[in-house]
Amino acid sequence: MLNSGDVAPQFALPDAQMNTVQLADFLGKKIVILYFFNGDKTPGGILEAIEFSDRVAAFAKYGAVILGVSRDDCMAHESFIDEHGLEFELLSDAESEVIALYHAQHRWEAKGMVRYGIDRSTFVIDQTGIIRHAFYHVTPKGHAAEILELVKQIEIH
Repeated sequence: MLNSGDVAPQFALPDAQMNTVQLADFLGKKIVILYFFNGDKTPGGILEAIEFSDRVAAFAKYGAVILGVSRDDCMAHESFIDEHGLEFELLSDAESEVIALYHAQHRWEAKGMVRYGIDRSTFVIDQTGIIRHAFYHVTPKGHAAEILELVKQIEIH
């Protein structure tokens, strides 16, 4: 697991328009709220995305951007963004490479088969690329508001 004070693993993933978004794009400029969720059409995924989207302007006021990551493909993300009027980027990690880097994957057995899923997780990464806050096993309701309060306490460089 990653913890506060750790260097955030670098990543490059496609957004809904298939443009590559990298953590390096924001270093020295923005605080990054990187959150991992199970899927676009899941009840928790919808709730969390809407709560983050409703606070995009407030996060921007404190120099923060929001990036959501799931295994859904770019076209699914585009549809989800349009359907719910989301105002931030969703990134596709179809191969679960970044999900694994952030330890946001969990493993379980069901009916004799090993399965993998996403452990809903959120990371607040400062402008220097250091993880300021790391949350695993996130409950979607109210989480965006909690993260916004933490971001307000980070000094912008």
